[in-house]
Amino acid sequence: MSVWLCLAAGAVCFYVIVYYGVFRGAGWSSPVKLRGKTAIVTGANTGIGKATALELAKRGARVILACRNKEKAEAAAFDIRRDSGNSQVVFMQLDLASLKSVRSFAETFLKTEPRLDILINNAGVMGSGRTEEGFGVAFGVNHLGHFLLTDLLLERLQQCGPSRVVTVAALLHRFGNIDFPLLTSEKDLVSGQSTWHNFQAYCNSKLCNVLFTRELANRLEGTSVTCYSLHPGVIYTELCRSMNLWQQLLMMPFAKLFFMDPEMGSQTTLYCSLQEGIEHLSGRYFSNCTLQQVGAKGRDDALAKKLWEVSERLTSVSS
Repeated sequence: MSVWLCLAAGAVCFYVIVYYGVFRGAGWSSPVKLRGKTAIVTGANTGIGKATALELAKRGARVILACRNKEKAEAAAFDIRRDSGNSQVVFMQLDLASLKSVRSFAETFLKTEPRLDILINNAGVMGSGRTEEGFGVAFGVNHLGHFLLTDLLLERLQQCGPSRVVTVAALLHRFGNIDFPLLTSEKDLVSGQSTWHNFQAYCNSKLCNVLFTRELANRLEGTSVTCYSLHPGVIYTELCRSMNLWQQLLMMPFAKLFFMDPEMGSQTTLYCSLQEGIEHLSGRYFSNCTLQQVGAKGRDDALAKKLWEVSERLTSVSS
């Protein structure tokens, strides 16, 4: 019996060390209030997007839930209004897999909303498929849709400065690559649709997020708009909803044991959105509410500039 007790105790100790040392993120608090400010959160109907939107609403902001699924987003808006006591939480239709939808969202927003103080590019997907314009879904949604959205709203952000653009990337950006000839021929940064290709496509799109933020900061230098990218932590969300059922079942026990909940996963996003005194760190990358070094490719200014120019060309072609 003592052997089994020792094994059980060892397993518990191992779990505590791994969970708190590797997976659990840092908490963050701030007295900052946002009354009179407006924020957009993409993909805010679930996961860390919803948790982020709730916290912004609690601080008094007018929060726009920019989501694809009307039914889920309206339910999320109801929950956030109820839990925050803030009635200024509204849904606006946005499908990042359609550049036409991105343009429609931006046009509607600019006509109906006088302010934009915080833009949080949060939505993300991992899986197979193509966007409306034929791009690989991870590249199209995670990078290209957010690239166009930010570009279309940038003037309003500048008018309302100081303002911020916060883009949720991932630690997996370190495994990403940018193959421009492949992008030209395949409209994607991978050449297949297997589970491995889907994972690699996600890593590639997260590298795009980091590079986009870096080049955006270069272009906004001297203005009142700052921008940041971040790793939110390893979160138990609906990100892998496009995986096969057996893959989700295999991941679920591990995810339940080790992954952070959405509230904890929103902490670094909130830090980058609200923390005072980090304006001089525009373009940088954060994790666990602290400044972190990105991978070597994420520090390549020439690569960031080329990705920006290619993204401009790709989005204008579909206009």
